[in-house]
Amino acid sequence: MKKIAIIGGGIIGLTLANYLDLKQYSVTVYDNPIGQATKASAGIISPWLSKRRNKKWYQLAKDGAAFYPKLVQDFALPHSVYQQTGTLILRKDRELVSLLDLAEERKQTAPEIGTVQLLSAEEVKVKLPLLSASPAVFITGGGKLDGASYLATLRQRALSRNITLKTEQVHISQVQNQWRVHSKEQIESFDAIALCAGPGLSDLLKSLGLTTDIRPQKGQLLAFETPYKNSGSWPVAMLDGESDLIPFGHGQILVGATHENDGGFDLTPTPEAFTHLQQKTGPFLEDSNFFEQYPVSYRVGTRAYTSDFAPFFNCLPNDPTAVVASGLGSSGLTTGPYIGFLLAQYFNEERNDWMEYQKPIDCYVSK
Repeated sequence: MKKIAIIGGGIIGLTLANYLDLKQYSVTVYDNPIGQATKASAGIISPWLSKRRNKKWYQLAKDGAAFYPKLVQDFALPHSVYQQTGTLILRKDRELVSLLDLAEERKQTAPEIGTVQLLSAEEVKVKLPLLSASPAVFITGGGKLDGASYLATLRQRALSRNITLKTEQVHISQVQNQWRVHSKEQIESFDAIALCAGPGLSDLLKSLGLTTDIRPQKGQLLAFETPYKNSGSWPVAMLDGESDLIPFGHGQILVGATHENDGGFDLTPTPEAFTHLQQKTGPFLEDSNFFEQYPVSYRVGTRAYTSDFAPFFNCLPNDPTAVVASGLGSSGLTTGPYIGFLLAQYFNEERNDWMEYQKPIDCYVSK
């Protein structure tokens, strides 16, 4: 049996670990959870109406969203982790018709979009009572994922499968055909390695003499505790601007997230983030005092971005025993599980037909 190390217990690493064939591999996951983007995140699984021009990214995001029914079934994810409740997209009146046309066009190659409707202001308020009266496009295929709950579920599943989980910061080296993982207490050797450490990938690869096109970006979400008991069944809302409204069960309403390019690895919650999200979200809410009325907590994490804002996942150049994955950015909850599954297919079945999703690896990792 081969030994494989996974560095990074986020959305890619834990998904990969749980899809690996344990008849072929003994699996150890090393994770430094401080600042982890997935643990701090909650997001909308609804990529179909994105205006991004990167066709490879859209193919990955589209297939990532289509993968969710299999993911839910394979890991028995409850509604507290993932739920398909539909997506409301709010735009200026003159933009809604073109958005509706785009949805119908993309549905031809992505039937997962579901039913597409143009809702009146009154119909929108019935769907999501927090919103002020405004028309919107509604698609039934959209869903929402709680990142922290997803990781907790997969950690429990991994433990039940006798996968070793270690919470510590490590560095790596390579000696001949073996990978070595160095922690404070020991050095352990592995036959293969998967580096899924998000913005921490750059430091891991420095020891191998490799440079990585990765930069950290701080993201802050606001989690409000409200008295709306039926909020779990509400759809998510993509607002016109840089904010989303994500209702979860038991009255928890998430608002966010910020994209702070200068925030780096700083995990300090800031009043500036609260003000920014209030300004972006407040005009769409029925209750103008929403931000002051309910108790709020922050979720703060660090995303990994590349220069072209696209994820990458592949073998290291000229080394089939090591894979790297990073650069998920703000679409990580949509693309991350699918990337983890594809990497597991590589180790289990030697399948690596990935080029439709990304540029060559040397665009992101080089000597």
